Amino acid sequence: MNRRPNPFAKQLKKQVTIYLGIDAIEYFERMAQEEGVSYQEIINLYLQDCVTSQRKLSVN
Repeated sequence: MNRRPNPFAKQLKKQVTIYLGIDAIEYFERMAQEEGVSYQEIINLYLQDCVTSQRKLSVN
């Protein structure tokens, strides 16, 4: 069977640039090391969980 690229791959993720606090980056880097994945993937999984559970942030 011939393999072909996923035609929806470009729609699955979009590259963005955001500024994060050093403490937040270090937190996700530690978590990523424990799980054996990139910290960007950990951040994406966390944000996706927020979307799925419709978690709201309390900003004071």
